[in-house]
Amino acid sequence: MSYDRDAVPPLPGLRLLPWESESGKPCFLSADGAGGALSRLADEVEAEQLCDGADVLKGAVAVLDDGKAGEHAVRRALRATTQAFGNVLRVADSRGARLPVAAESGHEADEDERELRTEPT
Repeated sequence: MSYDRDAVPPLPGLRLLPWESESGKPCFLSADGAGGALSRLADEVEAEQLCDGADVLKGAVAVLDDGKAGEHAVRRALRATTQAFGNVLRVADSRGARLPVAAESGHEADEDERELRTEPT
């Protein structure tokens, strides 16, 4: 099953783990940030998933660049790419949820921050 970020609400104080339960549900860890064994294992799995994603991307590009690649090869590449992309999204959501939230303060933004906010898109 692929990661569905809309089905996984952010839960304050819980880390989204890079795997699912046997029933396909997201797994969470309540951690104090001290880096216990399960946190280290999750970090290792996330690192492997990111490396796998980079490898899958290279393979997908190779298939797309091969004018002789058939439908089966394209479907396999797309299936692997969507799985890897789901893993990368899960890692990004998990890591993003653990970033410290900047407290609203009354300090003036420095010049670089103001420029970033005012540049047209």
